[in-house]
Amino acid sequence: SSACGGCVEVDSETEAVYGMTFKILCISCKRRSETSAETFTEWTFRQKGTEEFVKPTVSAVSSACGGCVEVDSETEAVYGMTFKILCISCKRRSETSAETFTEWTFRQKGTEEFVKILRYENEVLQLEEDERFEGRVVWNGSRGTKDLQDLSIFITNVTYNHSGDYECHVYRLLFFDSYEHNTSVVKKIHLEVVDKANRDMASIVSEIMMYVLIVVLTIWLVAEMVYCYKKIAAATEAAAQENASEYLAITSESKENCTGVQVAE
Repeated sequence: SSACGGCVEVDSETEAVYGMTFKILCISCKRRSETSAETFTEWTFRQKGTEEFVKPTVSAVSSACGGCVEVDSETEAVYGMTFKILCISCKRRSETSAETFTEWTFRQKGTEEFVKILRYENEVLQLEEDERFEGRVVWNGSRGTKDLQDLSIFITNVTYNHSGDYECHVYRLLFFDSYEHNTSVVKKIHLEVVDKANRDMASIVSEIMMYVLIVVLTIWLVAEMVYCYKKIAAATEAAAQENASEYLAITSESKENCTGVQVAE
């Protein structure tokens, strides 16, 4: 058992759908829940058709009741809509105390220089004076803690001036028993602003498959109806022929009886 309940080792699903998010389960339970422990993990991956295992760039660490997973941000925003730029930086060891702050910089499409647009530290959002982002940037990352791992932001009422390259600078101070350690990470996001949202391949394929399935089921239903109609028609015709044969037999027998009566007279 753990703080969140019992621990049960369950095998992971092995089939993922193209374009969708997939969770790979890896659960390792302790033999004795009362024993204290520290744990870390490393994942490796071997692509189908290759021979070598490699360590993926995505990292995951456990927490009290959940986990941190680094996910790439979407890169296409729709003009006039609200858009979320993801910036997630996970710690390697969840049990290590840390303090984190971030600075975001932006280079507009067609320019060469990055400019700072915001700084978030100690739950305070400091916005730079920039007409392109004035009143449009909203913090959407971690709250209520100095140990930030989600450093995402919202941009409201997106315009074409927001197209370009964003950099999310993550500065983290790790506290160990005998020393402190500074780390820094830069997450880069390229954003394009479009008039209308483009549909992803998964939704297009799903819609095509839906229509194909409808056509196939319709053809199958028509074929079944034709088959049943022919079968009923054949059975009706056979019954009619059988009734006609019985009628002719009865008529012939009646004529023979009448002829016999006349001869006797």
